[in-house]
Amino acid sequence: MKKELMEVQRQEQLAESIFRLELSGTLVRQMQKPGQFVHVKTGGAYAPLLRRPISIAEIDNEKDTFTMIYRAEGEGTLQLSGLRKGDQVDVLGPLGNGFDPDAEIPGTTALLAGGGIGVPPLYELSKRLKNHGVNVIHVLGFQNERNVFYHNEFAALGETYVATVDGSYGEKGFVTDVIKNNNLVFNSVFAVGPNVMLKAMENSFPDNRMFLSLEERMGCGIGACFACVCKTAEGSYKKICVDGPVFQAGEVLIPC
Repeated sequence: MKKELMEVQRQEQLAESIFRLELSGTLVRQMQKPGQFVHVKTGGAYAPLLRRPISIAEIDNEKDTFTMIYRAEGEGTLQLSGLRKGDQVDVLGPLGNGFDPDAEIPGTTALLAGGGIGVPPLYELSKRLKNHGVNVIHVLGFQNERNVFYHNEFAALGETYVATVDGSYGEKGFVTDVIKNNNLVFNSVFAVGPNVMLKAMENSFPDNRMFLSLEERMGCGIGACFACVCKTAEGSYKKICVDGPVFQAGEVLIPC
């Protein structure tokens, strides 16, 4: 973990309220696992007090850059969306327990399911799995066509399906509907998204090896404030910021 003032290389809007931000700095050299996140100070002197946790969407170790894709909806992230090339961002990271693509068996098939702003961390994971010889299938869920992003980027890596709740893009319904309707066959599951989606995945595919990344509001991001605790089946608690955000299915109770 390291704190660094990183430089904005590029910022662009991908969809309604969805932005892609590329930052450069030596902190990138510590980013090893997909599924980790960074804690970002979102503005200048008048920025909100707490940092914002944002997942890592892509890592380029050769260029010392990484990409975040985030939704600009609150005061902090709206300030973040106003940054331009050359501006500096105070970043703490990498944080959390990520996915382990090297643990998958080459030649097997992994299903990557993402909902809304849970889609971004699956992109780096998909690249790592593919490089490891694992076949990938992506199912991406959004509310409507205005919210869809990175369809083509995922399609370049493997079989990709998109679901929208209103049917305005791709197939109508939820991620679980698309998986069942297309009779998708896979060995393991990696899912990121809102709790209701993760719970549906856990209930729908109980026989598959499954890893879930939980979304939760955080305070410190380093396990000191106990703002993001989640109960386990045994009655104990785990912290999403340090024990997660990635857990094996059944390890914690959903919803938190």
